[in-house]
Amino acid sequence: MTIKILYIIDSLTSGGKERQLVELLKGMKNNNDFDIQLVVLSDVVDYDYVNNLKIEMHFIKRKYKKDISIFKKLYNICNIFKPDIIHSWELMCSVYGLPIAKLKRAKFINGIIRYSPAKFNIFESKWFVLTKLTFLFSDIILSNSHAGLKSYNPPKDKSYCIYNGFDRNRLNGIKDTGIIKKKYNIETDYVVGMVARFHERKDYYLYLRSAINILQKRNNITFLAIGDGNSLDRCMDFVPTQYKEYIRFLGKQNDVESIINVFNIGVLASYEEGISNSIMEYMALGKPVVATRNGGNEEIVQNNITGYLVKPNNIEGLTEKIEILLDNKDISIAMGRAGKERLENEFSLEKMTEEHIKLYKKLKIKH
Repeated sequence: MTIKILYIIDSLTSGGKERQLVELLKGMKNNNDFDIQLVVLSDVVDYDYVNNLKIEMHFIKRKYKKDISIFKKLYNICNIFKPDIIHSWELMCSVYGLPIAKLKRAKFINGIIRYSPAKFNIFESKWFVLTKLTFLFSDIILSNSHAGLKSYNPPKDKSYCIYNGFDRNRLNGIKDTGIIKKKYNIETDYVVGMVARFHERKDYYLYLRSAINILQKRNNITFLAIGDGNSLDRCMDFVPTQYKEYIRFLGKQNDVESIINVFNIGVLASYEEGISNSIMEYMALGKPVVATRNGGNEEIVQNNITGYLVKPNNIEGLTEKIEILLDNKDISIAMGRAGKERLENEFSLEKMTEEHIKLYKKLKIKH
């Protein structure tokens, strides 16, 4: 019997959860056991190829963040589609989807745990309470890391972890490194890069401070920062004039894999993480990783094997590990190879898809 699944997400911008939903849809598209539809609560689509997946999509644009008219529109979709499972990817999507799941007697997967905060501050308390409330009525609380489950502490009998998966086909058509270096006028011997949104959860200042420290001693490295966000301008202003030639801000890029391919080292400095898409991209392209020791980073990066983990806000530690990899080619190559192998074995698109299918079928049996 075909299992009907309705996915709900806030948008399809170039973010972590959005990337993983699109990857999952790619993995699920040819499985005849499932009938899939997607609801997007905006008209923003940065992943153009989602239109080629032949999945019926509904775009319900919110007029404002807590637009109650969404309930009726979503109910009408469910009334026609009659999903067996509703799978939410964001908190407000869960607020909208949960009551409808109960009314339509559909199982509800609450997939809002995407990162692992060390603690919740008082300004987020109302969202934390709302999150906990949705947990009570969900059938499954799904996280992409065990660290995320530990932080949010949902009921253990509902808790489930499925790691993000990387689609190796994304590496097809990568541009030659020479073309990329020429495009961005990179003439140094080494390239170090960080791919992340300029967001409060990411510690770009740590990365930039480390870059400046290293550039005070050597000028054969270009440091790249790839992404956009509300702190981009402040970070650009943070870099002293004499280092702007060696620290480049490329903004949001669609061909990020080709740019990562010119890296010698991939860095991710952050305050809280789930399973990082950036780290998976580094590993897929055989790059050693230097990341802060928090959240899901400790589940994907094997310290001293596929890269290095350093304490958050530890500029000396981050600088030291980057320099070790710059000065030791054999270590860098070995870690890159080990990371690529680990990604293929533990964080593949096939494995992620298979784990979701098992979960959906398990829920359907209980339906």
